[in-house]
Amino acid sequence: MVISDAARGRIDAEIAKYPRKRGALLPPLHIVQEELGHVAPETAREVAEIFELHPVDVMEVVSFYNMFFATEQPRHHVYVCTNLPCSLRGARHLYAQLKSHLSVDADGNSADGRIRLGHEECLGACAYAPMMRVDGVYHEDLDLEGAKAVVDGLE
Repeated sequence: MVISDAARGRIDAEIAKYPRKRGALLPPLHIVQEELGHVAPETAREVAEIFELHPVDVMEVVSFYNMFFATEQPRHHVYVCTNLPCSLRGARHLYAQLKSHLSVDADGNSADGRIRLGHEECLGACAYAPMMRVDGVYHEDLDLEGAKAVVDGLE
């Protein structure tokens, strides 16, 4: 069993909030990923059993949403918004410079394996462009030095 008893208790509490069990699938996937760092196929099998689904149904959800990961991930996730307002204020240049600064490989991982760098189409903070999200925290109105300070300060 991959999912801990504590996580299973939290999952059961989430399921109880929904009239149909399947409607509760997203919160338990967050719980599993929070605990294990990703939702691997063996974990998806356990989740599928809980929800009386096929494992492929769970993995379809994992692969559809960009907040879930099917493989092990670096400790930190950094996403630079590259939508039009952010791009007009230098976000694409910022993104390219961060890739170079972190020595990011083809998979988006930094040379030291601590950071995954990617871009998002929109992070919904256009008035504060350019911006990036680091581990769920927004950093707005950035320049290159500010962005470097944020990523360099990650443990």
